[in-house]
Amino acid sequence: MNRQPIFDCVRDLLGRGFRQYEVDRIDAAIDRATGAIAARPAPLVQPGEDRPRRLRLGAEGRALICKWEGCHRQRADGRVEAYPDPGSADGHPWTIGWGSTGTGIARGTVWTREQCDRRFDADLARYAAEVERALGDAPTTQAQFDALVSFHYNTGAIRRATLTKRHRAGDFVAAEREFGRWIYNDRRPLRGLVDRRRDEVSLYRKC
Repeated sequence: MNRQPIFDCVRDLLGRGFRQYEVDRIDAAIDRATGAIAARPAPLVQPGEDRPRRLRLGAEGRALICKWEGCHRQRADGRVEAYPDPGSADGHPWTIGWGSTGTGIARGTVWTREQCDRRFDADLARYAAEVERALGDAPTTQAQFDALVSFHYNTGAIRRATLTKRHRAGDFVAAEREFGRWIYNDRRPLRGLVDRRRDEVSLYRKC
């Protein structure tokens, strides 16, 4: 049974997101009414845990980041060259592989595909750890965590974004709206960012 329309309707009536105990009680009520077994995964982090379990990026989150980052500028010899940011006026930052930027990446930088993949894995681990720290003990599902890592991988803004504050407060409807504010580059909305944020919201609200 697809429970999403029920939760969406109740969210709209309340005008806010759910606390986890509310999700559990609604799930239980649906189970009693239908005789079904709840299928919604438990949050990866429960409020009040002394030592929250370590969150790891899931397969859906990795696939979403791969979809939007791509591994561009592959040459005939199989190596990959750096390229300027297509969305910025000055072309910065220079980027290589799966959206990697930073020290040592500039015009003329060339890596092997293996180097690109290793850097991607390292970047994913780093961004996931930063999202985990920013969320603290806020109840978070795997889908929400994956969406937030994708958001942070693209924006680097998980610590300062109002989106994070809304999520930590349990106001998931407001958090979903915050994704749509991050569609600009050099003060111009970009179609690619609009579509990426839409994909992230879709994953974020997934049960």
